[in-house]
Amino acid sequence: MVNKQPSTPKLTLFEFETAKVNGKGEIFDRPKGKANSFKEDLGNRVTLEMVKIPGDTFTMGSPEDEEGRSKDEGPQRQVTVPEFFMGKYQVTQAQYQQIMGANPSNFKGDKRPVEKVSWNNAVEFCKKLSQKTGRTYRLPSEAEWEYACRAGTTTPFYFDKTITTNLVNYNGDDTYASAPRGIYRQKTTEVGTFPPNAFGLYDMHGNVWEWCQDTWHDNYKDALKDGSLLLDNDNRPQRVLRGGSWGSLPKNCRSAARIRYVSDYGYDNLGFRVVCVVSSRT
Repeated sequence: MVNKQPSTPKLTLFEFETAKVNGKGEIFDRPKGKANSFKEDLGNRVTLEMVKIPGDTFTMGSPEDEEGRSKDEGPQRQVTVPEFFMGKYQVTQAQYQQIMGANPSNFKGDKRPVEKVSWNNAVEFCKKLSQKTGRTYRLPSEAEWEYACRAGTTTPFYFDKTITTNLVNYNGDDTYASAPRGIYRQKTTEVGTFPPNAFGLYDMHGNVWEWCQDTWHDNYKDALKDGSLLLDNDNRPQRVLRGGSWGSLPKNCRSAARIRYVSDYGYDNLGFRVVCVVSSRT
């Protein structure tokens, strides 16, 4: 049963520290940041923390000379994204268990991201979470996801020119730019293990690929400039995933990188995070 309409959530300010690296993967700065968030009580001492993402206009897609770029990442275009809230972390196994009553994950751990979830599973989670809380939860649009990942950056990664396995969980046997090889964990890590981006969001690069709401399109020629969803009337469409995973090459963890799978496909490198649109009234 749907709860009565909840009041506007009380926001709490939190502080964090991110990192900036050069092309060799060396940290040259550790900027500090602040963001507002609210927590949903899911029961059994399980909470879901949602971070306020300010609205703005950004350049979606990658420049043609970016290392590792695919043609489906363009043409670049200006997109205006309204304010919204996004999960501070990828949905965890504890959160998924609490809402869905099941945990399909291969790499077990309450604080690890849930995986082996299809797009259909993720949408059902959002539906049940919305029913439980009285708020509207859904998967992010592809534009919302990239805007939130970039957090004001235009570089390949929100850490700047490259990534290392000290900052991201990916296949460290491969490298990007002039960064050194790292470790290949071959499994997920607990959410929040690595530094966040400038919006205070964790693991937007690596760990598990994240489902988006949109159906797959081969480029951005038809993308909407307001960042809203691109949908097709297909009974079994391919859906977009973003961010890369524990098994990905670093080039596939870039802010602009994107892949697709059919909506009923689930594997142990696929997860998701949620967004919520909340009234700005105080």
